[in-house]
Amino acid sequence: MIITPQDAARHFAAKLQFETDPSDVKAAMDARVPFVLVDTRGAAAWIGGRVEGAIHLPTAQIAERAQQLIPAGSSVVVYCWGPGCNGSTRAALQFSLLGYSVKEMIGGYEYWAREGLPIVDDDGRIERATDELTAPVGAVELDCAC
Repeated sequence: MIITPQDAARHFAAKLQFETDPSDVKAAMDARVPFVLVDTRGAAAWIGGRVEGAIHLPTAQIAERAQQLIPAGSSVVVYCWGPGCNGSTRAALQFSLLGYSVKEMIGGYEYWAREGLPIVDDDGRIERATDELTAPVGAVELDCAC
């Protein structure tokens, strides 16, 4: 099968409609773009640390509780553990079935934390060094956008 440049363009454009990454989420937060960031992991994971500003709604509870917690018409960004977990994909599917505009934050909590972005627990901010394999140490931007 031959994949044409047009096929590739359609594929990658579609991915960008439905996926975002930690640095883009942080930039949107800083720019005060309206969206609800949802941590879809379980209670123990939430207690251990989470993205600052996220709300907690485990994937198994989305169908039952989303409409009570998140106003209709809201844009939603979901995350779970990391690239080895498809919990955020399942969560994004649940939100889309409920009528929400939703994106999945690829890399999840793992890459948010590894990039040195703000994480918190019930006691406040957690300081974590930036992993130089995921983000340039001390950089203001990741320079991933063209």
